[in-house]
Amino acid sequence: MNQYETVFILTPVLSDSQMKEAVEKFKGVLQEEGAEIINEENWGLKKLAYPIQKKSTGFYQLIEFKANPTTIEKLELNFRRDERVIRFLTFRMEKYAIEYAEKRRNLRATAPQVEKK
Repeated sequence: MNQYETVFILTPVLSDSQMKEAVEKFKGVLQEEGAEIINEENWGLKKLAYPIQKKSTGFYQLIEFKANPTTIEKLELNFRRDERVIRFLTFRMEKYAIEYAEKRRNLRATAPQVEKK
């Protein structure tokens, strides 16, 4: 099994519950295929570098997981078919990327949480 990271952008017109439902759908696809989810991060609503489908913002979501290569085909097929997804990128993590991701997770876990106002 290889380690992968996928980042996808959901349309900004979704409510909070619709966004969570979409994320759960994609996590479900991974779990059905026997993938092990390592890390999940919700980056929230961010401005896009350029308009996509006449939208200038989107909800960013990152999922890091271990899976077989055939799982990626099914996950990306679901991304393409879902109208809520405006962009996605999935890539296999190299040894150094895996080390960096572990360090980043450890730093986030030990850093004090700051509330946004």
